[in-house]
Amino acid sequence: MRQNQFGIRKSEVGFGEPLFGRTRLGSAFRIPNSAFALVIALVVAAPSRASAQDASPGDQMLAEYFRAETAKLADRCLANIRSLEDWTSKRDEYRRQLAEMLGLDPMPVRTDLKAVVTGKLKNEFFTVEKVQFQSRPHLYVTGDLYLPKNAEKPAPAVLYVCGHGQVKKNGVSYGNKTSYQHHGEWLARNGFVCLTIDTIQLGEIEGLHHGTYREGMWWWNSRGYTPAGVEAWNGIRALDYLQSRPEVDGEKLGVAGRSGGGAYSWWIAALDERIKAAVPTAGITDLENHVVDGCVEGHCDCMFMVNTYRWDYPQVAALVAPRALLIVNTDKDTIFPLDGVARVHRKVREIYRLYGADKQLGLQISEGPHKDIQELQVAEFHWFNRFLKGEDAPVENTGVKYFEPEELKVFESLPADEITSRIHETFVPLAEPPKVPKNKEEWARMRDGWMKALKEKCFAGWPAEPGPLNVERVSSAERNGLALEAYDFDSQEHVRLRLYILCDAPVKDAGAVRLSVGPETIDEAAITTFHENFPDEYQESGLKPPAFGAENAENQRPAHAFFLPRGYGRTQWNADERKQVQIRRRFMLLGQTLAGMQIWDIRRALQALRSIEKYSHAGIRVDGQTDIGMEALYASLFEPPLASISVFVPPQSHLHGFDLLNVLRYVDTPQIVAMAAERQPVWISEIRSGGWDYSVSVGKSLGWGEKNLNIRTFPPEQRKSDSQ
Repeated sequence: MRQNQFGIRKSEVGFGEPLFGRTRLGSAFRIPNSAFALVIALVVAAPSRASAQDASPGDQMLAEYFRAETAKLADRCLANIRSLEDWTSKRDEYRRQLAEMLGLDPMPVRTDLKAVVTGKLKNEFFTVEKVQFQSRPHLYVTGDLYLPKNAEKPAPAVLYVCGHGQVKKNGVSYGNKTSYQHHGEWLARNGFVCLTIDTIQLGEIEGLHHGTYREGMWWWNSRGYTPAGVEAWNGIRALDYLQSRPEVDGEKLGVAGRSGGGAYSWWIAALDERIKAAVPTAGITDLENHVVDGCVEGHCDCMFMVNTYRWDYPQVAALVAPRALLIVNTDKDTIFPLDGVARVHRKVREIYRLYGADKQLGLQISEGPHKDIQELQVAEFHWFNRFLKGEDAPVENTGVKYFEPEELKVFESLPADEITSRIHETFVPLAEPPKVPKNKEEWARMRDGWMKALKEKCFAGWPAEPGPLNVERVSSAERNGLALEAYDFDSQEHVRLRLYILCDAPVKDAGAVRLSVGPETIDEAAITTFHENFPDEYQESGLKPPAFGAENAENQRPAHAFFLPRGYGRTQWNADERKQVQIRRRFMLLGQTLAGMQIWDIRRALQALRSIEKYSHAGIRVDGQTDIGMEALYASLFEPPLASISVFVPPQSHLHGFDLLNVLRYVDTPQIVAMAAERQPVWISEIRSGGWDYSVSVGKSLGWGEKNLNIRTFPPEQRKSDSQ
């Protein structure tokens, strides 16, 4: 049976053992005076968890979930295409969607390139011009332009986009164009013009490809930013530059690249039909390889679009049809495995066949690892000869590196006005600051627009059909007039979660329920231990039922429910920080985020609570802290109004809090608080003032006042005392 890169058979777990180790999540503090603070005082620390070698229930749940979600996207990829008309009627919209997922819709303005040749190199075969241009103002691109000698007419041209081949000496980056120079040199020796450009990560000006992978910049997802979009845009502007050169036949343009450059070749060829022949090498595979087999862990963020429309990667490749496309790979590439490459080719071939263009699509597989081996280079050169020059002669020579990195360097000193190194801060614009509505009608238009964007751009990964909850009471225990119940329910396929309810016994028709969400308000290990030993533990304590809420009109206290969304408590998966990062990246590849699916879980917990007969008419008050509390606010927008919702220290912006796909292109947390406060009373407890001024201003403008929105600010020392 085939093993994945972690040495675990796919049928066992779906990922490797390191991804699913277990450690207990501690809670930072409890809500003061909560019933559960008294309940957990009755128990000792939770039993030790399974070792890292064991796959926990949370690990297995996550593996099955990822496998099922991946299969759904794979099954629907291009499944609605039955004829050429089906494809051509959708192709332009698909191309627009891809541009949007790369942060390129609308396309940026094509400003003056301000191209400069900073030096030239010559030998007996070709000339090299060292070039820099600005794809946007101050977004510098460095490259080397290889020109054949003695060309009698404009020549076909190839844009070569580089993979991750760092060349750096004594702290000076010479650009990955120097690592891949042999491709441009061969093409120039054989009658092509070739422009080889640096990437932002490993160019002469060093930018960033590792925002979510390494730097904790999850706001990249919230902003809808991926460095893949910058690389695609730089490539499109590089084509503009090539067409501006008199040595180039602008109707015969190709693109090639390997590894990261292979991925950029896909983006450029899919978006820009000026490309007539493309040779992406080791630059694409499908979601099964990335998500289920774990290949995502071998790739930085530049390899992926922000998957708003939930594509599998054959849909990207199909946008090149019917132009000449050669997919190139090796048979032992661990980060672009052969089986996934073959699946991509198989689906794309069906689109080429609709065009009757089978000969325009090729698949070249050579023996070897993830490496720029000679056989792959020969296949690339031969393809461009065939489809850009109309020649089919054997390739008699291969690429040779002629120059030292220092010779190919473009800048003597880096430009002071460059934004390349921090382009992630501006490439995708934030939403305009919202205005305070003058009346209810204006507010309704704003609110409805935000809700539409949330549904379509941020939460498109939610199940289209919620499915049955399948609520089941799995246990119940009573002692001295107090009951503790546990209910399991299906949030979605392969995600079964638990809801705990502490209440007076017996309860026939509860008038109110307080629902606490998140690890700060509940230690599920402790409540599980207490629950399993409820009669004995409680009897030994000698305590009276805790005062867990105010009495209602019938002198019956509100029930107190506790809920943890996926990833916490009994559904917790590998808590290793590095693996947590890769798990979150998998969600993004599926067009989701972990936080977005936790919001869905909170919605389903509310639905499950309301489906239990004795709580079906109860007013529900929700409380939570920090990120999970804000997630509860989001959930409240999509469910019937609550009795109230209170949040302790929520994130004041997605620039600092949890990530939701694209959210900052439309809305931020102050607008969410205002939208939630329109529907039910909202209490925010803060340690600093000013973060919710917009929310308060909306309430004042629309006449809510403190009736619907109350902001409490208190100093950090009070927070500390309250948490003890």
